[in-house]
This record gives sequence, C-alpha cells and structure tokens, in this order.
Amino acid sequence: MEPDQMELDHVAIATTDAGPIIATLVTELGATVMYGGHNAGFRPMQLRVGDVDRGMTVEILEPWDTEKNDFLARFLARHGAGPHHMTFKVHGIEQHLERLQAAGYTPASVNFSNPMWKEMFLQPRETFGTVIQLAEMGAELWSRDEAIRTAMTEGPGGTPMWWPTPPPRGDQTAYLERIVLHVPELAPAREFFGGVLRGEVTDADSGSVDLLWPTSGARVRLEQRAGAAGVDRYDVDAGGNAREIEMAGARFVCS
Repeated sequence: MEPDQMELDHVAIATTDAGPIIATLVTELGATVMYGGHNAGFRPMQLRVGDVDRGMTVEILEPWDTEKNDFLARFLARHGAGPHHMTFKVHGIEQHLERLQAAGYTPASVNFSNPMWKEMFLQPRETFGTVIQLAEMGAELWSRDEAIRTAMTEGPGGTPMWWPTPPPRGDQTAYLERIVLHVPELAPAREFFGGVLRGEVTDADSGSVDLLWPTSGARVRLEQRAGAAGVDRYDVDAGGNAREIEMAGARFVCS
C-alpha cells in the first residue's frame, strides 16, 4: 500500500449472540467463515460475503471479558445490536493522525504501542453516524486473498475458534456489493469519504454518491436523507433472488 492510500477492509456488526447472524450469512448468502479470536472486551470473527475477486468482509463482534474493557457491552446496552464500525487499513498511521488533527478531527483511543497493530478511531459525530477505525499492521502478516482462498478450501482459522459451527454453506455465493449510509447533506459526506478517507467517486447525482476503494474493491454509497446519519443497509448481489434479510439489527437487501 502506498503511503497516501487507504483501503476499506471490513465492516463490523455488534451483537450479543453471534451464532444466528453467522448461520444466516452462511446459509442464506453463502458466506465463508474466515477466522476469529479473543480480545479484551470482545471476541471478533470475520466472514467473506463473496469470494477472492468480489465481495466484502463482515466482522461480527460479541462481548467477551468485559471486566477488562466494556466498550462493546456499553454500545449494545445503549444502541442494541447493529452496525458498529468500518475499518480502513492505512500505511504510516502517525502521518494520518497528524493529517486528521490538522483538518480539525479528534481521533480517539489512539494506540500505537503495539508495533504489529496500531489503531485509532473517529467518532460518529464527526463521521456521519458510524465509528471509523483506522489501523496499520506492522508487517505483511497475511494476504487477504490468500486468507480467503485458505478459508474457502481448508476452513476457518484463528485461536480460539469460539463461534458455534455454522450449518453448511448455501449453494450460491452472494456478493456484498456496498455499504449504504444515509447522510443529511451529500457535499460534506462526499468530502469526508472521498477526501479524508481517500475513496474514489465512481458515480454521483443529486441524491447519492458512490465511492470505491480499489485495493480492496470495497464500495460505499452515500444517500441524502433527512434524519439521523449512519449505516442504513448492506446491498447484496444475490443473483436475482430479491429479498430483505434482517439479522442482529443489520439489514441486508438482496437483488
């Protein structure tokens, strides 16, 4: 990744019980369970809704070891299950911190103490209703494409594999095409996601803006709507099997 590049790596959904959403993603959308583990305050696991060449990665977060860190438990108590954050991978995170501060943003929970994983967060009041995580890995520990291929052929990895074994995958692989956010005004949201977060505008009209992060193939659509800003839905190409699936407070709209 070039120093000034950013890539949208995954979107995270918070829930008190990961089992049902994992099962639905696997059986309904043919998602592949990739890996997971334990952290202070939460246990994550990731699924690929798509394949190596197309789709996006969804991370499921469940509270764990909350005595050490209760941020996720507090989020769920306040908001209930649903979209939690979007993670952008960066290179040279210290420079990105300076750039954000110079632009008037106030990054929170800045932690650069682990050379293998440095991170910081932007809060929803500054980011159109969703938490934004910026993270840098200290070395090329893994290849996204290789991780997807390995999970699809050999099964998931991670220590420990805490999640319940999901049912067999559905016959058809669906593709998570984009995350759709409602924003009260398009111009400032376009500047944030396109300028600050380095997304490439691929389409725009009076009511929406589509952005792409080419290195990961991830996409976001901004739709101008009155009311509270934030993630509205996840658009899925399901090969013409149109339906809407709601799980863990998240809405997957299939077409």
